[in-house]
Amino acid sequence: MGFKYHLLTLLFSLLFFSCSQKKKFKYTNALINESSPYLLQHAHNPVNWYSWNSKHLKQAEKENKLVLLSIGYASCHWCHVMEKETFENEEVAKFMNENFINIKIDREEHPDVDKTYLTAVQLMTGNGGWPLNCIILPSGKPIWGGTYFPKKEWLTSLQNITSFYKKNPTEIDDLAERLTNDLKSLQIINNNDSNILFTNTKLKPIINDWKLQLDTINGGLKGNRQFPRPNSYQFLLRYAQQFKDTTLLNFVTKTLDKIASGGLNDHIEGGFARYTVDNKWHVPHFEKMLYDNAQLISLFSYGYQITKKPIYKDVVYTTFNFLYKNLYTNGLYYSSLNADSVNKNNEIEEGAYYTWKKEDLKQLLGNDTSLFYDYYGISEVESIQGKHTLVKMYSDLEFSKKHHLEINELENKLNSWKDLLLKERKKRIKPELDSKILTSWNALLLQAYTDAYKVFGDEHFKQKAIQNATALKNEVIVDDWKINRNVTQKGNPIKGYLEDYALVIKSYISLYQITLDEKWLSYANNLTTSVFSNFYDKEHNYFNFSSEENTVLISNTVETEDIIMPSSNSVMCENLFFLGHYFDNKNYVNTSRQMLHNLIPKIEKYPYSHSNWLNMYTNFSNPFYEMVVCGEDALKKTKEIHSKFLPNILLCGSLSESDLPLLKARYNEDKTLIYVCVNKTCKLPTEDVNRAISLIKN
Repeated sequence: MGFKYHLLTLLFSLLFFSCSQKKKFKYTNALINESSPYLLQHAHNPVNWYSWNSKHLKQAEKENKLVLLSIGYASCHWCHVMEKETFENEEVAKFMNENFINIKIDREEHPDVDKTYLTAVQLMTGNGGWPLNCIILPSGKPIWGGTYFPKKEWLTSLQNITSFYKKNPTEIDDLAERLTNDLKSLQIINNNDSNILFTNTKLKPIINDWKLQLDTINGGLKGNRQFPRPNSYQFLLRYAQQFKDTTLLNFVTKTLDKIASGGLNDHIEGGFARYTVDNKWHVPHFEKMLYDNAQLISLFSYGYQITKKPIYKDVVYTTFNFLYKNLYTNGLYYSSLNADSVNKNNEIEEGAYYTWKKEDLKQLLGNDTSLFYDYYGISEVESIQGKHTLVKMYSDLEFSKKHHLEINELENKLNSWKDLLLKERKKRIKPELDSKILTSWNALLLQAYTDAYKVFGDEHFKQKAIQNATALKNEVIVDDWKINRNVTQKGNPIKGYLEDYALVIKSYISLYQITLDEKWLSYANNLTTSVFSNFYDKEHNYFNFSSEENTVLISNTVETEDIIMPSSNSVMCENLFFLGHYFDNKNYVNTSRQMLHNLIPKIEKYPYSHSNWLNMYTNFSNPFYEMVVCGEDALKKTKEIHSKFLPNILLCGSLSESDLPLLKARYNEDKTLIYVCVNKTCKLPTEDVNRAISLIKN
């Protein structure tokens, strides 16, 4: 009794002492009530920040103030730098609080606001990025903007703008009106009234123009930096394989090799950084994002299916492992890990968790140091302030021959090196986690699980896909088939954007294809009905990025460019094409065809930023097959079909009778039959998978 009493007293004392030692903040603003880690990082700035809400625009109008929007995200290095240098400065904060209504926005929570004002800043300055800062009128119309500002430059700029606005309000209004009209004009996509005709004859010169932008030496696109652009390379992979373009296939393979071997890939723990600051894929910008990693899994899965390169399979498995260990929670996944972390000197440093000093490596590796240096390019790749990333310079076969090693001997060394470095890395402070759970990014991961299952046939991937899809259904899909943008413990979820709907629909269609469980197809169709009700612009035959439930500012965004992710409209175009076939819905297919036709002028001019549209163009310009599998062995046969690279098929199947148009009257109790159809004409059914595949032509 006495021992327990003293133990409890001790624990209570320790708890009290711990609580009393909690950091006391001089300032706390309205962001303290938010759930976004990025917003919470600014909750103790002296700036009187508000979160994004239209009521604060009304407040600005009432107080006759300009509105200052500052947009960033949790894993953004320069966002943190500007906070430290500028937003934590009391002199700056005092001026901002006296003259502006200050609104801090997590771009990943409100991509509509981000897209609108990123475009505005690009129009004003020719550049864009994050942190993104834009001054607007209470009406939402922009007047000035930029990206990163040091303290002195920021304060001077704000003083000049405030002074000019007070002296020349009419000129400011005129400027804002012109900028707003320019922004609105960029959102108009006119209906193309010419005859619709998609042909390979027209497709080939578009691809040839794209080839002019390719970096044939380093892989990727020409430029000073390299972004992975998974959707682009996935389409080029398809095009190269389907049209027997060996030169293009070699280029894509080189690019995948560079991505897998370069500094973008974390060779110790797995997972990819967002981009490299050089054009050789060597030096990464270190944040790790769920959306990049999910899309790269899909890309490398199909890369393996075509080339059978072991390194691509390894990338898929190690990336999944990284995501599960670092971002997983209850069936869903968090958003990202920060680029910055704390170094040995207790300072915030970009890449501190991931980089290595030569002397530290030498101490760890001993006699293997020179081998390690050669394998990972320590002496060849440019260092970052004396620290090194790991870049695999050779294939394992090349390296083993160069150093007269047996392959199994090299594998043992690699495993030993990784264990040593991982053990050392675990002593470091890990980058901060952005614990937002975003619907669209989780849908991309669901797509990755289904793609990986199709290629590798690993039942674990199917189970993880079902788990993720079920969690999405339970957590983000609400009454009347509406979707929330995020999962939050604090309530007040954000209404979903077109991106969220489109990617969930696509991933549910893909999940149906590997499970043959029609509920996923039904969910996809119900969500599509909701999209038409809440996002569709009948006049222009496109879908707005924001629904009527979102706060629409000066104009609604129409997203069409496939850059870091496929655009929400191109994904809806694809969804309508597939669902139109599954449900024999002519309106879906016709809408899909018209959407693609309307965008042809942009696709022809900028093919490298419209890869998913070109994927759809290929579907429309070539025979597209419906492959229907009915019978008790349908899952087994569809699994075999998925193992082949067949980009121009829609797979439909069931283990019993079904009312789906493609499945009606096709079930046979005695055998599992495969039907191959194109343009509503079917070949004789067969039980043999290889025979069925032989009926498909590119």
